[in-house]
Amino acid sequence: MEFFRNTNIDFLGRKWYFLSFSLIFSVAGLLSILFWHHIPLGVDFRGGTLVYVKFASAPDENHIRAALDRAGLHNARIQSYDVASRNQELIDLPQTATVGADVSHDKNLAIQALQGEVPSGKSDLNNVGVDAVRAPLALRDPLHAAAQDYDRIARQILDFRDRQREGLLNSIDDVQQAGVPAAVVDALKQDFFVSNFHVFNAEIVGPQVGKQLQRQAILATLYSLAGMLVYLWFRFEMIYGVAAVVAVFHDTLITIGAFSLTNREITLTVIAAILTLVGYSMNDTIVVFDRIRENVKLMRRESLAEIVNKSINQTLSRTILTSGLTFLTVLSLYLFGGEVLHGFSFALVIGIIIGTYSSIAVAAPMLVAYQDWRGQSKRVAMPASAPAGRGKVRAKA
Repeated sequence: MEFFRNTNIDFLGRKWYFLSFSLIFSVAGLLSILFWHHIPLGVDFRGGTLVYVKFASAPDENHIRAALDRAGLHNARIQSYDVASRNQELIDLPQTATVGADVSHDKNLAIQALQGEVPSGKSDLNNVGVDAVRAPLALRDPLHAAAQDYDRIARQILDFRDRQREGLLNSIDDVQQAGVPAAVVDALKQDFFVSNFHVFNAEIVGPQVGKQLQRQAILATLYSLAGMLVYLWFRFEMIYGVAAVVAVFHDTLITIGAFSLTNREITLTVIAAILTLVGYSMNDTIVVFDRIRENVKLMRRESLAEIVNKSINQTLSRTILTSGLTFLTVLSLYLFGGEVLHGFSFALVIGIIIGTYSSIAVAAPMLVAYQDWRGQSKRVAMPASAPAGRGKVRAKA
């Protein structure tokens, strides 16, 4: 299947437009990285605590941020998690001095901040564990039963809360639907209340782990570029490898710049996406280089610029088909994949576009520019190195 046949687009004739486009987006990204948002690292790299919260109704992120600030949890990043109808928020808390010691520390601080004013002497039934429910029940002993019976009832209550109500009870009376005796419900009301949210998970990354992940991510990217440079050096020539690596570096810079400009966090999944687009862009560039190498042998009388133009036109249909289908796939992932996959899919959306563009507008023109520069250097060097007599004989002829 082909979209285009016998196209004759002068890609190299538009190289200055391509250069301007690349400069604008590369410089904009660099300026954002250096002076504006910098590189917005996710919790994987900078360390901190992620708190996943489900609310009974649509949450107000400004209200959440203000409550966290009052509790001393400043500079928290808050974003919607999963589909909007589930009313779930992801609270990203910065690194604190105690974060490496106890995962529950910042989680408990976040719970206290979101609860606001708490009824005196009572605990939040939506955010407690089995031990916190069993102990007061055993102390009040409303059923005059053994301690293990209250352990079973506590587990029954929390199992109902988590499985049937997704962690959120609207009132303490709701536990009657789990088959809990009325006397236990009355006892619960003496020691518990219910809030309008439930913290269902918390994750923590220490500072040492974050720094190690940063180093490994940088090394993984550099190793991949170096490996591809060596591969292309042996398969083609050194200039082919340099041109391809420069194009991939161009793609990576613009992609990271896009994250900085939009202030999107770079996480481990984003690094995986960047490494994926490095391979994708390199593969697309190799396809064009392969056709150039074949045409150099077949079209010896034509200039390299004409050969490169024809090679790009010959592979254009293949490029549109593969890149277009891949782009539609990652675009669907970005639009419908949910908040968790937004960073990963956003990197691929940008990367597919820029990677396809760079194979045509960066790698190929760089190859031609180098060959033209080398040809001019040889022409300049020949008169200086050639014997004067030999030059006179050629002139007479």
